[in-house]
Amino acid sequence: MRKLQSLYKRKTSLTDQNKTVRFEAIALPHLGASYNLARWLVHNDHDAEDIVQEAYLRAFKFFGGYYGGDAKAWLLTIVRNTCYTWLQKNQALRLADPIDDTVNDAVVDFSDPEVLLLQGIDSELVRHALKDLPVEFREVVVLREMEGLSYKQIAEAVDIPIGTVMSRLKRGRNRLHAMLATHMGKEDDNELRRNA
Repeated sequence: MRKLQSLYKRKTSLTDQNKTVRFEAIALPHLGASYNLARWLVHNDHDAEDIVQEAYLRAFKFFGGYYGGDAKAWLLTIVRNTCYTWLQKNQALRLADPIDDTVNDAVVDFSDPEVLLLQGIDSELVRHALKDLPVEFREVVVLREMEGLSYKQIAEAVDIPIGTVMSRLKRGRNRLHAMLATHMGKEDDNELRRNA
């Protein structure tokens, strides 16, 4: 009987080690993307670190149910859900504005954050504008533009249809453009007044 228990313990520990090695190989490459998404959703570096740690613990706990597929989308789904759970517990889930379908289409294409910088817009201004987007738009913009996820991956991570991903992405970009254009217009007026 003791031999059987000893053999079971040894087999279990080897299985646990194998699980840990496989999990690390799949999950660790996406740690940066996980942190980035959490930081943009909760607006706090320390809370984002805690959330990512909790999300990775959850992912490891349920790793036996992961049967392959897109590991990045799988992990970001867990991170996103952990963020929303944390936000609800802390009563900090804030949507900057209700979703408004009346925002006009943008004239300038701000689909790439590098375009924003190349056009001379202060990156801090872009961060603040992105932070002020409603969370539904912010998460798809961050996942697409900063993390490079495909529409399909975003749809899986956020659990919405691909058409909704495209719609939210377009509307998020339009809002971002409108906020930046408004701010840039104010800066231009202030510059003219200073020079007058």
